[in-house]
Amino acid sequence: MDEAKITFDHMHLISKDPAAAARWYADIFGGAIVEETEMRGAPHIVVDISGVRMLIRGRRSGENPGDVKPFKHAESFMGHEQWGADHFGFKVAGDFAEYCTMIKTKGVTFLVDPMALASGKRIAFIQGYDGESIELVEG
Repeated sequence: MDEAKITFDHMHLISKDPAAAARWYADIFGGAIVEETEMRGAPHIVVDISGVRMLIRGRRSGENPGDVKPFKHAESFMGHEQWGADHFGFKVAGDFAEYCTMIKTKGVTFLVDPMALASGKRIAFIQGYDGESIELVEG
């Protein structure tokens, strides 16, 4: 029997405005909207970001999603424990500081400004379109 090979397939986000969220992700992370459909009564948009598919959908009938509670400042990001997914991250190849400056000029909110880890690698956390926490990792 062949061994299974696992690869990452997608992230799935629920958005108050999926079309605007898809445009935000495509713009901020250099992605492309590759599919727009309706699935189970809600808009369903796929954004490809360097081979990672983000599925962004709207509210389905009968759903009442709660607001995301991202951490508020740098001191809290290491103590922001919650069950389930805490954040997701994108590796930034190239000039990390320049990229952070560029997205800041587009109005992106930084939850944690760029900072160096003990390893010397830099990270930052930003707030996504619907309030989700996104880590940027220098790489």
